[in-house]
Amino acid sequence: MADSSPTPVLNDIDGAVLDEQTTLADLTTFHVGARPRLTVRCRTQDAVVETVRRLDAAGVPLLVVGGGSNLLVADEEPLDLVVVLIECAGVSVEEDTGLLRAEAGAVWDEVVSTSLAAGLGGLECLSGIPGSAGATPVQNVGAYGAEIADVLTRVRLLDRETGEVSWVPASALDLSYRYSNLKFTARAVVLEAEFQLRTDGLSAPLRFGELARRLGASSAGERRPAAEVREVVLDLRRGKGMVLIPGDHDTWSAGSFFTNPIVPAQIADSVQDKVRRSLGAEEAESMPRFPAGEGKVKLSAAWLIDRAGFDRGYPGEGAPARLSTRHTLALTNRGEASTGDIVALARDVRDGVNRAFGVRLEPEPIWVGCSL
Repeated sequence: MADSSPTPVLNDIDGAVLDEQTTLADLTTFHVGARPRLTVRCRTQDAVVETVRRLDAAGVPLLVVGGGSNLLVADEEPLDLVVVLIECAGVSVEEDTGLLRAEAGAVWDEVVSTSLAAGLGGLECLSGIPGSAGATPVQNVGAYGAEIADVLTRVRLLDRETGEVSWVPASALDLSYRYSNLKFTARAVVLEAEFQLRTDGLSAPLRFGELARRLGASSAGERRPAAEVREVVLDLRRGKGMVLIPGDHDTWSAGSFFTNPIVPAQIADSVQDKVRRSLGAEEAESMPRFPAGEGKVKLSAAWLIDRAGFDRGYPGEGAPARLSTRHTLALTNRGEASTGDIVALARDVRDGVNRAFGVRLEPEPIWVGCSL
């Protein structure tokens, strides 16, 4: 970035507030990250569009931030970029058709709550996920047997190459497990998302065993009142430290840090053989493996981490960054961790699983100014 301040480029945009004090530690659920050159708080979609267009035209590096729940940011200053903070948060619901639209800055769990208050089902399994609505299609967020791809109809995008704004169908996003073609590319900015929900107030078919058991479901794919499912999902997430609570360091995380690895079936067989040799036949037979299409198998990252010898709370009391005491898939900041502490823990876990089973876990968060 040039030495000159980006402020003159931005100081006349309606709906945009310039903030020179906020750090990324203030804006992320990991609570780490340096102060950027500037934070632009965008209260409207038009402000987001104009801000991004001007910064791109001026060649100024930028980072779009919503809820900050999927970012790991370097804490060494200066952080040579401008943060575009999306704060437009409108939600509209058509109760008769089941269409719900949420602006990108809307708090995701409030969107879910709004849908249930309107008598709509389909988002209940995604309750309690931290972050904003705009991030959900980028990550194809999913939990408890459901994902955004199940209900997303279209997104309103700012194309950063052309500067144009348009509605784009979900079918154009190449949605798959924790992936869209928006992820890692910065090619476009999500301004709004539209979802087609169920008007009967019932949940999506229950596909996740733990959730179905807690609800007492007697058959595969059973549906229950969506509000009932939400409460059980929230209870399950709280038990794993996956609902953000400001004073609870077990929730100072990016949620599930590693994605579940999808591997060829023969690799899954090899992993199971290694488990059998090192941990016994019973453990090998209990290894989670799920069909993932085209001869592929999805394994459980949490299960592999556990069996590689990483206990909850690893590496122990006093460490600034530790695995959650409730769920080994979450890396947590115990209050004083640096970005380097979190990176070192992530590398330790990744390499330990690779040594034990020959599977290389991939992190889910976006890395800014740092790498694994």
